[in-house]
Amino acid sequence: MELSEVIRRRRMVRSYTDRPVDPQVVHRAMEHAIRAPSAGFSQGWAFLLLDTPDDVRRFWSVTTPADAGQDRWYAGMSRAPVVIVALSCKTAYLDRYAEPDKGWTDRDESHWPAPYWDIDTGMAALLVLLTAVDEGLGGCFFGVPPERITAFRAEFGVPDDHQPIGAITLGHPAEERVAGSARTRRRRTTADVVHNGRW
Repeated sequence: MELSEVIRRRRMVRSYTDRPVDPQVVHRAMEHAIRAPSAGFSQGWAFLLLDTPDDVRRFWSVTTPADAGQDRWYAGMSRAPVVIVALSCKTAYLDRYAEPDKGWTDRDESHWPAPYWDIDTGMAALLVLLTAVDEGLGGCFFGVPPERITAFRAEFGVPDDHQPIGAITLGHPAEERVAGSARTRRRRTTADVVHNGRW
């Protein structure tokens, strides 16, 4: 598929069949993710790959608040056979920029105009989503509820210096579609968002 077609077709899929995903496709998605750009080539990302029914169940069990998990969104999303949690590591960036060729030996976060550890991990996650489209799969990026992060860390042994910025479901889209915001809001055009030469 041409890149322009992959980008045009990309959307968040919120309902899946339980049909397995080819492990080679998941491997390709991970290979593409590590091709994302990163400041100073810090590569401060990591991915928790959950691709067995037991691991996927554990993910939903520890990340779903007690009063949730009964709606169409949950029913559709929890059928996805693969969940990939994207994690950023700020320490990798602070350490990298304290090296001689960068020279910020104080490791002060104020040097950073934005949290590039999260931004770069987000770009890596987008490459996973684009790979899914290219392979004929669906994907959805969503957040882990802040109040469930401690339980998530404990369940999967995630170190404290790795922050989950979001999770990605991968799978074969179900015919049933769970509506998202794109159904009720128009996509902004380039005329809305591009300011050529001056705001």
